[in-house]
Amino acid sequence: MPVHVNFLHRFALLRDLPATTLEHLAANMTLQSLSRREVALSRTEVGQGLGFLLEGRLQGVDFTVDGREVGLYFVEQGDYFGELSVVDGQAGAEFVIAVAKSQVLFLPRDIARSFIFASPTVAEQMMLRLAQRVRAVTAQRILLSLPNPFQRLCAQLLQLSGEGQQAEISHLPTQQELAIMINTSRETVTRSFQLLQTKQVVSREGNSLTVHDVRFLREIAEGKIDPPKN
Repeated sequence: MPVHVNFLHRFALLRDLPATTLEHLAANMTLQSLSRREVALSRTEVGQGLGFLLEGRLQGVDFTVDGREVGLYFVEQGDYFGELSVVDGQAGAEFVIAVAKSQVLFLPRDIARSFIFASPTVAEQMMLRLAQRVRAVTAQRILLSLPNPFQRLCAQLLQLSGEGQQAEISHLPTQQELAIMINTSRETVTRSFQLLQTKQVVSREGNSLTVHDVRFLREIAEGKIDPPKN
């Protein structure tokens, strides 16, 4: 069943396209509801198409050689995913799973590929996104090479918070999601947060985290000072 064209205006990649193009895309899209932990995109299947997250939250994940799950990036509402497979026709480079109940629009690969290459503006946006995604995943893999879990957590919080002497993370991942992202246990993340809060480096309110001392996180992440003892 085709989706309503108004849904497409929620996506920055699509909203400026001509009305006729939007109607064509909407007519060929399907809506899929995902429960938490359900796979939205598999790295073992080819031709899954281009996904657009209408509601919820997704995460790109991969697995270490010993089978441990590692989080690579998040897909937020209004964002898209699966573009790499659309471009090269191969299976995904990682799994994309729902970390909350989600609704996703899927556009078949052949139609997605046609409209991308027919629109220089869309193609440019997608190239910039691919470059951004490659840089982000590279940074995440470098982070995982850090020897200490506390050091990895500090580096991860820096990546999530951006620049500045004080920073805000408005949609902080859960402690389990952070544990997956830095390849450690949830209990280790809990203890590390308790230590950071005791030292007044961070404070939390609901799903938001305020970083009061970016310098401390950076010096830990860069190995300039040793991680404090629990």
